[in-house]
Amino acid sequence: MQPKSHPVVVGLGEVLWDLLPGGKQLGGAPANFAYHAQALGTAAYVVSCVGADDLGDEILARLDALHLNRDHVAVDDEHPTGTVSVALDADGKPQYVIHENVAWDFIHPRPAMLGLAETADAVCFGSLAQRSAVSRAAIRDFVAATREDCLRIFDVNLRQHYFNVDTIEPGLTWATVLKLNDEELPVVARLLSIEGTSEGILGTLCRRFSLSLIALTKGGAGSLLFSPERQSIQPGLPVEIADTVGAGDAFTAVLAMGLLAGLDLDAINRHANRVACYVCSQHGATPAMPAELLRFTNCR
Repeated sequence: MQPKSHPVVVGLGEVLWDLLPGGKQLGGAPANFAYHAQALGTAAYVVSCVGADDLGDEILARLDALHLNRDHVAVDDEHPTGTVSVALDADGKPQYVIHENVAWDFIHPRPAMLGLAETADAVCFGSLAQRSAVSRAAIRDFVAATREDCLRIFDVNLRQHYFNVDTIEPGLTWATVLKLNDEELPVVARLLSIEGTSEGILGTLCRRFSLSLIALTKGGAGSLLFSPERQSIQPGLPVEIADTVGAGDAFTAVLAMGLLAGLDLDAINRHANRVACYVCSQHGATPAMPAELLRFTNCR
């Protein structure tokens, strides 16, 4: 991939309020991804849907405050803004109750949205927003409208019972890059009837779905970037955890920006871990980032 100096990056899918013990925080993996990608120095867009209610108005105001482009966040008069009840265990790991039949389950592929797809250099989409057939079709249409050289990142995000072969296999087919964690890998393997070691499963996924790269995060144990040509292993870094909400999305943003900049996999892996660890040390998914963590690519 040729380096992109000022790429257009899109977070496509759910946007919502995480109802945390300490209060509500803007959430949804695609919105978190877009926030961190923009912090690293690019133009980032959120493509989603909110309700015509106070919580929806607050999300739009929050996106404005974060200077995120929300021209493609639709307002739904029939369904409420999405919320997720979040409880944290003793290690700061979140447990979610994701409420159904909310606005982001009803994303529609408007012409302007498909026009954005044609300009995108990278798009990150997940499995959760595909729990609804309506939003799944919109995600499919958006990805299909992207250029051949667009970086298409499928972020497996297994929550509650909102995943099956119909959400996982199409996402893999549309993607060029897969991101998942070590708890999700065996579940995906089981759904796709893939057996073997973790490394063997990653190799099978790359071959079966023509993936250029798989990012496997391992919590405190670090991460693995796996491509058909090489691997990058990054050990875990010490961190005092406040909560882990959004850390994976920050990792994905660094991954996208590093790949678009044409950086070495080891450099990407190392910095993605540093940024994810910082997010873990803060409350909520979108903390302000220290300047030294933002100096990563030539975009900033």
